[in-house]
Amino acid sequence: MRRRPRQIVDYGLARRAALAELRSGHLTRADACDAHPYLLRAARYHGEATDERCPVCRKTRLTHVTYVYGDELGRYAGRVKATAELAEMAGKYGEFRVYVVEVCQSCAWNHLTVSYVLGHGDEPRSRRG
Repeated sequence: MRRRPRQIVDYGLARRAALAELRSGHLTRADACDAHPYLLRAARYHGEATDERCPVCRKTRLTHVTYVYGDELGRYAGRVKATAELAEMAGKYGEFRVYVVEVCQSCAWNHLTVSYVLGHGDEPRSRRG
């Protein structure tokens, strides 16, 4: 039973590069702070507050929004989930991918921070022969 995160991808280098482009003037603030209204709404109502200040406006703390995707999830694919719900899901589903996006609700900065795979690792019952 594999319920620990695997296939972890950290997007920290891409984040630093985007911030460096913004500070150097190669990227406009409008292009960097372009969170979709649905993402901002998800951050407001379903996001999880962090202690980290926004790297762009430095006004507010960032919010993490966690999305889940996977064939086994059916109608739950693409939904926002709380971190606390992921452990239960990992025991229920064979495999699904988790994406965590940081969002600033003040200036609309957003960036994918990490993605990883969770699940118990078994094939879905419908695929077993």
